[in-house]
Amino acid sequence: MDRTDREKPLKRTLLEQLEPGTDEDLKVQKISPGLPEGVSSRDVYRDILRIALPASVELMLSSLVSMVDLMMVGGLGTWAITSVGLTTQPKFLLMTMVMSMNVGATALVAQSKGAGNQAAARKYARQAVTVNLLMGAALSLLGLLTADPLVRFMGAKTPRILDAGTAYLQIQMASFLFFSLTSTLTAVLRGIGDSRTAMYYNSAANLSNIVLNYLLIHGHYGFPRMEVAGASLATAISQVLACGLAIGAVSRQKCYLHMSLRDDFRPCRREIGEIARIGLPAALEQFMMRIGSLIFSKTVASLGTVEFAAHQVCMNIQSLTMMNGQVFSISATSLMGQSLGRRRPDMAQAYTTRCRRCGMSVAVLMGLAFVLFGRPLSGLYTEDAACILICVEILWIVAFIQPFQSSQFIVAGALRGAGDTKFVAKLTFYTVLLLRPGLAILAVRGFHMGLPGAWLAITTDQILRSALIALRYRSGQWKQLPLLRAGKTKAS
Repeated sequence: MDRTDREKPLKRTLLEQLEPGTDEDLKVQKISPGLPEGVSSRDVYRDILRIALPASVELMLSSLVSMVDLMMVGGLGTWAITSVGLTTQPKFLLMTMVMSMNVGATALVAQSKGAGNQAAARKYARQAVTVNLLMGAALSLLGLLTADPLVRFMGAKTPRILDAGTAYLQIQMASFLFFSLTSTLTAVLRGIGDSRTAMYYNSAANLSNIVLNYLLIHGHYGFPRMEVAGASLATAISQVLACGLAIGAVSRQKCYLHMSLRDDFRPCRREIGEIARIGLPAALEQFMMRIGSLIFSKTVASLGTVEFAAHQVCMNIQSLTMMNGQVFSISATSLMGQSLGRRRPDMAQAYTTRCRRCGMSVAVLMGLAFVLFGRPLSGLYTEDAACILICVEILWIVAFIQPFQSSQFIVAGALRGAGDTKFVAKLTFYTVLLLRPGLAILAVRGFHMGLPGAWLAITTDQILRSALIALRYRSGQWKQLPLLRAGKTKAS
């Protein structure tokens, strides 16, 4: 019995039970609102939820840990919330390249699985690991060397905030290599539709983060009181744990993407080139998004410590709402890629439409919850009455943008699964890099509208992005991208 026979295959999806299509099917740009013959909505939703439910558990726990982390830090005072908040955008900016290369890896692994080519899926996964390990090491060093000037640039106004923020960012960067490897393994597993494995190891790491927060922030049970640095160290240790568990998961013989040290991890020009064709526009998108968010955050920081603390609380709460879009975006990316790999654009449309419906339903419920429970939710972060009052006002805006935010997340995820990352990058340039910070500066400094004015800029950005991404999807141009990519590969 060979190794393939011993491996336990992933549970078959509806897509795998259908006959493969042809290249001619990908040349029809028209979007069909209906389902393919013989396919029921129930079966489509079952495939979506098979990926979405484990991902939702993982992301919900991750978001809750982030919320608990900020709540625990908030017990030290608004200065502590501000010091952590000032590190958020620089850290995300340094994560841009790794996360964007993962977009290319996810799409290509998904399309390889849809085409029934396991060897290609494994090779793309190994190449993604190689590239992101090298980048992770370089970015880790860069972050360590530039932590102090980055926190200064973000607007640290007192030595206490500067020192705490710098220590927090340096510890995060010291563990960046482990984050890089874990995120890549998670991305390729999601490409084959396996979100359950990532749920297990990331959930274990997140639970350990909560325990370590309790021990290290305030110094319980004989542990040193490290305050803000303790919260960062807790996160770093949990990232190391997640990395170890992720490596163990893909090392199992039954894993579809099984890897071992005996495999060939040497850089391969063709596979890395294909990953880069999809990943580099995504990198540009994420880079512009982080630059835009950094300018936006710096603008808000100019309002003062209380206002910026309220902004950080609302951004932290909004990150929980983003989980809704991310969950169904993961399903949309994986199932879109697999559908196109199998030459079934009709199934790609069926999956995307129903992913969007699921996300929109949850978004409306979450928005209603923020309107009804904004005050007690804000009170979990801080006891500052002025800060809570501002938070309650902003949460009404957060509630309003939920459907738009969910829609653009999910449909953009589907486009990434098809490899259509250039359009999303261009759109990000105009909305997140130019429109959002530009409107925020105008509202805050020009019209003196304070924090609500800045959040109205976010609202405008979300509505416009949602509309334009939907129009791009309806054009159907994404269907032909696998054919164009195959042509370029043969030519090279």
